[in-house]
Amino acid sequence: MYHERAAAVAGEIRKVIPLNREWRALEFGPGTGLLSLLLKDQLKEITLIDSSAGMVKVLNEKIAAEAVENLKVLHLDLEQEDHGDEKYDLIYNLMVLHHVSDVEKIIGKFRDMLNPGGYLAVADLCSEDGSFHGGGFTGHRGFNPETLAAMLVDRGFAGISHKTAYVIDRVMADGSRKQFEVFLMTASLPKPKAGAGSGVS
Repeated sequence: MYHERAAAVAGEIRKVIPLNREWRALEFGPGTGLLSLLLKDQLKEITLIDSSAGMVKVLNEKIAAEAVENLKVLHLDLEQEDHGDEKYDLIYNLMVLHHVSDVEKIIGKFRDMLNPGGYLAVADLCSEDGSFHGGGFTGHRGFNPETLAAMLVDRGFAGISHKTAYVIDRVMADGSRKQFEVFLMTASLPKPKAGAGSGVS
């Protein structure tokens, strides 16, 4: 299912965003790197940021084993730390945002890390009743895409669109089946208008 989901999201990203082999990209919370491995041939370089030292080790071993040259891994808790001055043309994540405590803060960080004209792609759960993770989960029960889109607008993004990218069909503890929609939302950071600003700084 994880491979199928990553492939579906990668396919939708390729349809909506004009990927460029000169672009530098960032994946936030890459897990085992499935999505970036699928997108690596359409991008110049991808930085994978993860807060888990164990996952960073797994990713580095996987990249070395597959002899991938344009993926690099960074151990960083982006929720609590800053990434410095590096800028990217594309930032994306898959099934990560609903684990983030302060979604507005992390979206602001994404904005600050993008080049003007750059793109953001978020793939995550649509709003659900809490049964996806079950009891004890402290994150978000998915997102209403319209609410998330408004949050992006408030932080300066434009050209926002979303669609269902994948449906998770899961057998629940009681034996019943339940479907959970995964949406892909894309947005861009507008370039400054000609003549805007105060000149060379």
